[in-house]
Amino acid sequence: MPSVASAAPSLQSLTSHFPIASPVPTPVTHPSLISPKDFHREEDLLRNPFSFRHWWTAINATREAQNALLKLEGALDLPPEVAALLGPLVSPVARETLQRLTYLYESALVHFSGSFKLWKAYLQMRMSYVLGKQLTKKRAGGRKKFPEMKDALEEEQEDLEEWEGGLDGVVGWEEWKSLVATFERALMCLPKLPRLWLLYTSIFNHPTCPPILAQSHARRTYDRALRTLPPSLHHRIWVRYLLWAESRGGLTTVAIYRRYLSIDPSVTERYTAILLSPSNPAPRPLEAAKLLLSLSRKAARGEYISPEGKSPYQLLGQWLDVVEAHSEEVGLGVEETLEEEAAEDKGRAMEHHDDEQAAPVSTTGQLIRFAGPPVAVTADGKPAPVYDEDEDPNSSRKLNIEKIIHNDGLAIYKDQAGRLWTGLATYWIKRGEFERAKENFEAGITSVLTIRDFTQIFDAYAEFSESVLDSLMNDMDENADEEDELELASRMQAFEELMDRRPFLVNDVLLRRNPNDVQEWEKRVALWGDDDEKVAETYENALSIVNPRKATANLHRLFINFARFYEEGGVKGEGEPDLNNARKVLEKATKVNYKTVEDLAEVWCEWAELELRHDNYDDAIRVLQRAAAIPKNTKINYHDHALPVQVRLFKSLKLWSFYVDLEESLGTVESAKAVYDKILELRIANAQVIVNYAAFLEENKYFEESFKVYERGVELFTFPVSFEIWNIYLSKFVKRYGGTKLERARDLFEQALEKCPPKSCKPIFLMYALLEEDHGLAKRAMSIYDRATKVVADQDKFEMFTIYIAKAAANYGLTATRPIYESALEVLPDRQTAQMCLRFAALERKLGEIDRARAIYAHASQFCDPRTNPEFWAEWHTFEIDTGSEDTFREMLRIKRSVQAQFNTEASYLAAQTVAARSGATKDTDLGSMSTDPMAAAEREAGGGKAGPAFVSAKHTALPRPKGESAESAVDAADTANADEIHISDDEDI
Repeated sequence: MPSVASAAPSLQSLTSHFPIASPVPTPVTHPSLISPKDFHREEDLLRNPFSFRHWWTAINATREAQNALLKLEGALDLPPEVAALLGPLVSPVARETLQRLTYLYESALVHFSGSFKLWKAYLQMRMSYVLGKQLTKKRAGGRKKFPEMKDALEEEQEDLEEWEGGLDGVVGWEEWKSLVATFERALMCLPKLPRLWLLYTSIFNHPTCPPILAQSHARRTYDRALRTLPPSLHHRIWVRYLLWAESRGGLTTVAIYRRYLSIDPSVTERYTAILLSPSNPAPRPLEAAKLLLSLSRKAARGEYISPEGKSPYQLLGQWLDVVEAHSEEVGLGVEETLEEEAAEDKGRAMEHHDDEQAAPVSTTGQLIRFAGPPVAVTADGKPAPVYDEDEDPNSSRKLNIEKIIHNDGLAIYKDQAGRLWTGLATYWIKRGEFERAKENFEAGITSVLTIRDFTQIFDAYAEFSESVLDSLMNDMDENADEEDELELASRMQAFEELMDRRPFLVNDVLLRRNPNDVQEWEKRVALWGDDDEKVAETYENALSIVNPRKATANLHRLFINFARFYEEGGVKGEGEPDLNNARKVLEKATKVNYKTVEDLAEVWCEWAELELRHDNYDDAIRVLQRAAAIPKNTKINYHDHALPVQVRLFKSLKLWSFYVDLEESLGTVESAKAVYDKILELRIANAQVIVNYAAFLEENKYFEESFKVYERGVELFTFPVSFEIWNIYLSKFVKRYGGTKLERARDLFEQALEKCPPKSCKPIFLMYALLEEDHGLAKRAMSIYDRATKVVADQDKFEMFTIYIAKAAANYGLTATRPIYESALEVLPDRQTAQMCLRFAALERKLGEIDRARAIYAHASQFCDPRTNPEFWAEWHTFEIDTGSEDTFREMLRIKRSVQAQFNTEASYLAAQTVAARSGATKDTDLGSMSTDPMAAAEREAGGGKAGPAFVSAKHTALPRPKGESAESAVDAADTANADEIHISDDEDI
């Protein structure tokens, strides 16, 4: 049995079918092109050779007829391999159809060679028989009319043509060549139409396109299209050209992209990605790095905007990633870097020397020629960019990575220094230059300004050190020599020292960011622990660096702590106290212009305390005398921050308070009084100073002078501050003299009450009345109480009336309180009026005035909502049970209903809801309070143990029913929603 390979037609037999459409088939060469059915068509075309409609109709009719024959044609007995090679031309009918249509199209083009419609249909027909069936992609949305090249490439990449089947490039080479020749003839007729060029170039992306066409011929075709079409249409060609270049790779991609980048650098980032792509067999990292560096610099100058929206720093970071990944191919080594740095230093030194040796300016008026290269200028007047070999992708010179990172990175992006330093160190690590990497790590952690950058560098440094230690330990074996062990020990020691330095390095970062941070300097001192030499050095550095006007809070504490360090003999106190240096530090501190006067005052106070701790009392007083020296001009504004704090120090109450305390403790009475008088003269005293001065005089038996101090105090201050002084002054005066100087005391009280506000006068009135009760007349005391009830604040009037009533009852009897109660009812607010009425009614009941008490209850009822003030109604209820009759009880219930109707508003309902939680407890309390009342017991019995109405129906009670009232008019407690509700006829309500 023969094999499939032997049964399959040979290559020669397959290629014998071609060429099919070249040369152009005619009825002379191919008699089968015209059948008897086609005579009518041919005669019609001969009669109308210049009618496009006749030609177009004939072509369409022929195509439809041939397509119908293709559908009727059965399956061919050919192997799949053969069918795949021949593609659309696998069947004889398809080959005949191609010839027939080619004959008609070519005949029509003889008369219509300039018709784009005819050429396009002809070329698409030829392409369908060579390239196969084109797969149409569904696209969502439209396309931009003039997209950027980046977007155009992405969209075109998605819209590239795809074919199913297709003629093999080797088997059908003649047909492929014929198709290309047809395109060439079409472009000779219509060279300015970009659609024909795009249709032509699309065949080069076909997978079975012969290499001779898909490579050099395709590149030359794209170039001819760019030369032929106007520049406004180049964009459409370049999109296809760049995508074709990407598919080819190698030098072709590089050459084509370089050409395009010279006119449009917007796709540089895409190009660099192609150069570094893992699928690229020959990556070019040096060229990619130079392109990215150029983009970063242009973006920093505002000459380039990234299509991806990347910032200049992000572009520089992308460049740094390339440098880290391809360190050997991109950057210079250590020796070359050092040589270039030395050459640059030498050049700068020569330039500096030339500047010093420059000729002086001419004094004769002659022109002077200035040295220097000519400066190129662009069309818009700006300096042209200077050629830089680091940005030239055609140059093979490697980059000086350290120089670029320092100039283009660290000098500009100071807040992103961590990434730059770690990238530079990683570059040297990848090259195996560990010592150079360590130097860069050290330079980074000692120069960054943020904790974030420091942490990033330090973590990378620690990880690098650990990896070096691990590699050394792994490489060591049993035969390791002493040199290897010493190197491992030194590396281990260096790593431990690095870990120990971390707190100091963090503190250095914070101090570099803000050298005026006092708190960080204090932390720096604490880090040195017991090292007195380093502590003293740190204090000196801090005091020499910190700017007083920019320092953070508590700069004075830095001087004070430094002085205390000398005073205590070091951190542990093991040395000898050095008071001289401590005084020098404090002397220097007194000359610093602090932000606030209080800081300077605290320094002087601390100096005085230092002298006190060493029993130098006279020196302490002299120090404060220096500090509190009063200048000639005492009208200086204490809050004028434009003046130095030393000028405003004499008005510091903190300093004077300490001074006066020292004089009280160590000086004489006269010296202390002199200091107090100076405080009062400067008008900086507060109420506490007045009280302290008076107390000091009182302790030393200067009573009258202490009272004069109080009087000066009440003159200096107004209420409410003067209230405290008056309160102490009056109590001291009354305690001292009692009734011996009654008139003077009365004058003082009247003077105090003259300007006293209502909210503060109550204690003074009570003290005044008590004075009259103890040493004066009761009548004057009662008049003071009466006056107080009219003057004090509203919230104090109830209490004042209560005291007034109690005093009146004690002095004049209960009957004398009636007018006081009446006046209270006129001025008190509603809620307090109800409380006062209850007390007034209780008084009248004691006096046996039942009718007056009932009238008072009726008066107070208008202020008491039964739902919010059940206590009032319970007390009236008890009062009527004890002293009233059925008529008075009914009147009380009627008033209660009318009052409840009066308060029956939305606000009253809300108020009733607030007491709903306690209503149950209130009812229980009311039942308990009435347990001894027989009428209440009867009500509970009628209500089934619940609180019922005041009266029950006649069948449950022995009380006589009023004349004219029916038994049905009474409401049973069990059927009544309101416990106090009772139905009374209209006749009895009258």
